[in-house]
Amino acid sequence: MLIVLVGTTVLTLRPGGLRRQLHHAARRFRLAIVLGGVYVLCSAIARIAFADTFVTDWGLPALALALVVLFLVFGQNPAESVRSGRS
Repeated sequence: MLIVLVGTTVLTLRPGGLRRQLHHAARRFRLAIVLGGVYVLCSAIARIAFADTFVTDWGLPALALALVVLFLVFGQNPAESVRSGRS
């Protein structure tokens, strides 16, 4: 219970408030689900098509590393738009 309260407090104090932070978290979660599905699909294809070869030994970890890099690039918060205060 304490972890939930502290997490909510920290997210509320960040710029944009709790609603924006939860929106970013949901976007990252959807991205993780899609990239996980890509890994599972490619892993199944590699294990069927290239059984007991170097592709299954080295290709799948390389694919996982590439997907992690994609997550780090696409999972960033979008740039904040600067408002001048003028209408």
